[in-house]
Amino acid sequence: MAPDSNSREQWSGKIGFILSAIGSAVGLGSIWRFPFVTGENGGGAFVLIYVVCVLLLGLPVLLSEIVLGRSTQRNPVGALRKRAPGTPWFLGGFIGITGTIIILAFYSTVGGWTLSYIWGALADGFGQMSIQQAEARFTQFISDPIIPILWQFLFMMLTMGICLFGLQNGIERTNKFLMPMLGIMLIILVIRGITLPGSGEGIRFILYPDWSSVTFNTVFEALGMAFFSLSIGAGTMVTYGSYLPKKESIPHAVKHVVLFSTLVSLAAGLAIFPAIFSLGYEPNTGPPLVYITLPAVFAQMPGGSLFAILFFFLLSVAALTSSISLLEVPLRYLEDEHGFSRKKGTLLAGGLIFLLGIFATLSFSTLSHVKGIAGLPIFESMDFIASNVLLPLGGLVFILFAGWKWGIRQVFDAAKGEDGKGLPAQLFWEWIARWVTPVLILIVFLFQVLSNL
Repeated sequence: MAPDSNSREQWSGKIGFILSAIGSAVGLGSIWRFPFVTGENGGGAFVLIYVVCVLLLGLPVLLSEIVLGRSTQRNPVGALRKRAPGTPWFLGGFIGITGTIIILAFYSTVGGWTLSYIWGALADGFGQMSIQQAEARFTQFISDPIIPILWQFLFMMLTMGICLFGLQNGIERTNKFLMPMLGIMLIILVIRGITLPGSGEGIRFILYPDWSSVTFNTVFEALGMAFFSLSIGAGTMVTYGSYLPKKESIPHAVKHVVLFSTLVSLAAGLAIFPAIFSLGYEPNTGPPLVYITLPAVFAQMPGGSLFAILFFFLLSVAALTSSISLLEVPLRYLEDEHGFSRKKGTLLAGGLIFLLGIFATLSFSTLSHVKGIAGLPIFESMDFIASNVLLPLGGLVFILFAGWKWGIRQVFDAAKGEDGKGLPAQLFWEWIARWVTPVLILIVFLFQVLSNL
């Protein structure tokens, strides 16, 4: 039986919620994925399209998820079941929970890589490593069947440890400490990047649009990046919203989350691309940009050892603030729907996710011959299922529920806090949320699925 919502944990206030929501949104997607996707899609033009998509796609879904959580004081499954009893809408909550489990399983693999690179930066600062040596180092590391699992285990222990301390003492306190630290480190890295000799070309690359490089794929990539960089579609914001006091204004919080998560993505680009161009590397090297290209960049940069430590610590902070929000979703489901204690739910959910994540880690070594969806390795199959199927479907369910089942006018009215203020131009945003956002999500979903089959 679900517990009494009056006894439910709550954020201590607006700042705690905003920082935690930003922490959920600002993960490896913002600092690892955004730069390499930008590099592959021409720079500034992609950035502008991405910002537009954040507003048209991300903001309405984000607001709807938080409102659903706060109004019901439940996890994604319980929230949809409470708001629409006796209907199959609650299945959308299971889509989100399944997505978070799969994402955290392979996410913990990458989180472990990042922790190991902090150790590497502390040990030798990557020396005078060439890009060929950096590639060999990375390949040797992920090909080992044991060491990456140990780092993955450490990453999951950190995630579970924070969740065990509870909402205010664990998740909120961690985000209040780590998010300002992340901001300071990013500012330092941006200043260092833009002051390197020859960095102007990198600045122009990310800030000045080259429309000749834009294709249909660029637009779809920007739509997808906006969707995933805000941590929407998986129910994390429904869960976080369920801890938000009734007095707080959701539109006010959403504007801050959208603004700061977008700024972090842009700052990551400004920290990385000027350094890459300054030292003559290519920006379109894809996912290995962080683990292969950047160590070579740091090795040649004046003071590179210090900045390597800062960057990989920054990446670990971003990974951790997202991973705790991902674990909170199945954990909260077990608490709400099955009466688990936080300790029991954390250990069960976290332990099972770690075991599932071992398969993702071993897909680069012992299980490299095993193929999954569309002939992809296990790691990439898990990424495809979660990112290209479950998250878009979850986001589509939440926005359709808000716009057509519950009623978008009621959603926006429920978003207001004690001050009674909603989003400016509310009628415009109601139209966007009801008509434009669902169509865009459906286009992204169909394109990503069909192009990968």
